[in-house]
Amino acid sequence: MQVDSKTVVCGSGMPIRLYFPEGIKEPLPSVVLMHERYGLVQHTGDLARRLADEGYCVATPDLFFYVEDQDALHAGAAKATPADPYVLDRLDEVVAVLAGQPVADSTRLGMIGVCQTGRYSIIYGAKRPLNACTIIYGGISDWDKSERRPERMEDVLKELKAPLLGLYGEADHSISVPDVLRLRNVLEMHDKSYRLKIYEDAPHGWLNDTMPGRYRKVAAENAMYEVVRFLKQNLSATSGRPNRVIWEFESNKDVHYDFSKNVRFE
Repeated sequence: MQVDSKTVVCGSGMPIRLYFPEGIKEPLPSVVLMHERYGLVQHTGDLARRLADEGYCVATPDLFFYVEDQDALHAGAAKATPADPYVLDRLDEVVAVLAGQPVADSTRLGMIGVCQTGRYSIIYGAKRPLNACTIIYGGISDWDKSERRPERMEDVLKELKAPLLGLYGEADHSISVPDVLRLRNVLEMHDKSYRLKIYEDAPHGWLNDTMPGRYRKVAAENAMYEVVRFLKQNLSATSGRPNRVIWEFESNKDVHYDFSKNVRFE
């Protein structure tokens, strides 16, 4: 399938790259794919094309467009730390853009946050209508509220309206297995549907094939399978059993697991 793309600039100045299959005859389910802490780089575009090839209209917003030195951001030498209300405003812009595209059905909406933006998919799903919330090694490294995060993560999760897919790594240096278990417990406490998976020996960043030290091919390929399956389950025209709560947890962890020994890979 051939994938087409175009760029739309929002009123705030934020650019959004849209990806969609060529020659479609009816609006497709929509997916907002957010980048890692490095801003909007080619890796995000590669993932977006892959999802568009599966039959989705994919929007990749450049959430950190306001950072002056984009080269430093892309290299990891600069960091953006926007507040949750700012992010929610930007994601509202993204969904508004999707609603105006003939190729997109914004009423069937999935959101994917990777690394730093994992939190943002939860924030959006708690405040706005969402059909599928996906987090890839992100979202739960900080549970407390602060000036930039006015609500505790547990309180946000309590309001989450969409089923959640969370994919994590055993060897992650920033998110521990107990963090994932805490996420599971909070979701179960509030009757939220989820599928959580912890990949064996996978460090933080295992999805990113442009960073050879972090990339783990087996985990990355399986993760994309999980994401596509989750989107199909929750964005299809016939999906949805609103009165059923589904809990799925899968983990492959060493019996001598020690989070303190996990290190950052480049």
